[in-house]
Amino acid sequence: MTSEQEITKEIITDFFKSLQDRICQSLEEVDEAGRFHEDNWERPGGGGGRSRTITGGNVIEKGGVGFSAVYGEATEATLRTLQLTEPADFYATGVSIVLHPRSPMVPIIHMNVRYFEMSTGHCWFGGGIDLTPHYVVEDDARWFHQQLKNVCNDHDAGYYDKFKAWADDYFYIPHRQETRGIGGIFFDYLKPTDASHKADLFSFVQGVGNSFAPIYTHFMKQNRDLPFGEHEKNWQLLRRGRYVEFNLVWDRGTKFGLETNGRTESILMSMPPQANWIYDFKPEAGSKEEQTGQFLKKGINWL
Repeated sequence: MTSEQEITKEIITDFFKSLQDRICQSLEEVDEAGRFHEDNWERPGGGGGRSRTITGGNVIEKGGVGFSAVYGEATEATLRTLQLTEPADFYATGVSIVLHPRSPMVPIIHMNVRYFEMSTGHCWFGGGIDLTPHYVVEDDARWFHQQLKNVCNDHDAGYYDKFKAWADDYFYIPHRQETRGIGGIFFDYLKPTDASHKADLFSFVQGVGNSFAPIYTHFMKQNRDLPFGEHEKNWQLLRRGRYVEFNLVWDRGTKFGLETNGRTESILMSMPPQANWIYDFKPEAGSKEEQTGQFLKKGINWL
């Protein structure tokens, strides 16, 4: 760990680059067949990134692990969001991940860790990690949330409850009146008060980022060989449809990327390879699908 005085945007950016490398390597090792394709890009207004996508794996049907470091003049929409009245420049860097598995028995996962800095002197961290099982299994949900609580407790005993509630609120689809999945943790605008606090916040973000590969490879190994048929695949396509609805309608990261003239292909790499919508679909009473729907609520105490 670097000293408190050295926590600069360059050091944070280098960590995110390394995180992308390590996560991609871990996923490839467990998937065995899938390999990431790297697409380097530049943002016309300043900066760029490395989009790494994987398709056709043994476990991962489609996924992306993206790194970006972009900068330039903040748009009017961004300034309004930050309640700033004067023009200002921004620097934003982070890693964003969404993985869509081949099997409906393996969950979808998302993680984002990011750092934002303004020429006004303001800076903050944000991010989160959440799980979207096609079928909710209570033991798996408890295990997942316990891993996140362990990460949080390493830094602040109050983080898990606070950020778990924030995730329940954020990963919610209002027009469906359901959560996207079983939640996780979400945090934003974590603003350091001094150099020591910035080091603490950066350490927490590092902990969240480093937890991703162990968590998801656990589910890849555990669930990859579970049996399923056409019925489960059709349900998977419907659940993917809800994932698309959230990302396109409600996700702030998608909106920010488009508002700042980000690279469209990279922003939308979170979309599944296929999804489906059935008019007024109702799961059969007592079915696994109906049971999963009953878990898509805010405020469930998984621990």
